[in-house]
Amino acid sequence: MATNDVPMAVPTAIPPTSIPHGEKPEKFNGADFKRWQQKMLFYLTTLNLVRFLREDPPAATEGSKAACDAWSHGDFLCRNYILNALDNTLYNVYCSLETAKSLWESLEKKYKTENAGLKKFIVGRFLDFKMVDSKSVSSQVQDMQLILHDLDAEGMKLNESFAVAAVIEKLPPSWKDFKNYLKHKQKEMGLEDLILRLRIEEDNRKLSD
Repeated sequence: MATNDVPMAVPTAIPPTSIPHGEKPEKFNGADFKRWQQKMLFYLTTLNLVRFLREDPPAATEGSKAACDAWSHGDFLCRNYILNALDNTLYNVYCSLETAKSLWESLEKKYKTENAGLKKFIVGRFLDFKMVDSKSVSSQVQDMQLILHDLDAEGMKLNESFAVAAVIEKLPPSWKDFKNYLKHKQKEMGLEDLILRLRIEEDNRKLSD
């Protein structure tokens, strides 16, 4: 009896699983360089291109043309990934730089220097801050909390005990007795506890006026 020969299916090659790239950083416009740089480093790492940020071109010795071509291709990709993560104004400024390394170092030199200046400015605001009697203590404590937050954002987070002592030290002149009372308290308190105590004291003062 004749049988129908059914041709066997030829298995097709299964494509290799692609590794998803990291999320492409938003366009850098000159603000918050540190955050953009960290995102860009992660993105370039997922693309296996991060080494071009630190490497110089290989020496053009005899027999190394293939290595030089491979390096140039990788550097070209890395450089253009960085350029395409700049907004148009910055793209126009930095597009003339020929390697990823020179581009990256130019950005660091420009914006890390500015970041260092910002740190000094925030530290100056913290050191110079003094509360006055003409404004409510609660609102001035909020202003100081913003400065503490900025210090934290710049990697200069203060120990909580130090922050508490600093707020107490910066209380206005009419709070001298309460300041001394807080300084001599045996039990250590956190910043939130201190802020609550200051609000209660300020409310009591308003009632007694």
